[in-house]
Amino acid sequence: MVFDATRDAEHKAPRRGTSTNTTDDSPDFADRAVTQWAAQRPDLDFSAMGTLARFARLGLYGGQLVDQTFGEVGLDRGDFDVLASLRRNGANHRMMPSELADILLTTRGGMTKRIDRLITRGLVIRAPHETDRRSSYISLSEEGLRCIDTLVEQHVTREAELLGVLTPEERVAFDGILRKLLRTYENHDER
Repeated sequence: MVFDATRDAEHKAPRRGTSTNTTDDSPDFADRAVTQWAAQRPDLDFSAMGTLARFARLGLYGGQLVDQTFGEVGLDRGDFDVLASLRRNGANHRMMPSELADILLTTRGGMTKRIDRLITRGLVIRAPHETDRRSSYISLSEEGLRCIDTLVEQHVTREAELLGVLTPEERVAFDGILRKLLRTYENHDER
């Protein structure tokens, strides 16, 4: 499948429900589960369960948007991550496979499979290292550059749609809360 840069880039996020009323306080799926648990186990505090269930569901919706965006051109998240890493890397858009594996937290073998798939699609090129015959560079082809530029436009549009019901102030607050939570657990993992 060859990437078609003329494909319509105006995609809308799948709508999950019809209400955009952000002040709707009617019980949702998480409230119902918490209420049921509280009735069965009144000795436990289930308040975090509702928040985390909503967060998990939001993550699923976000994942569906991502999969839809990349799937439309026959790519998956791993493929996109390789292309995006190369694109962000500067004017030459090239990296060594080991660098890509390290930043994308995958094995060298897994990275080789991704790279081979992208070479077959004509989106990246493997070139020998200038001084080390055992190494190579992976760079974006012209087709790969067109592909990632179009995909990243669609990707950020869909991400913005996912959070579109939030005011700018709510987005800043939400981001701050997520940072705080992630720092707590990421710092814990580094100990």
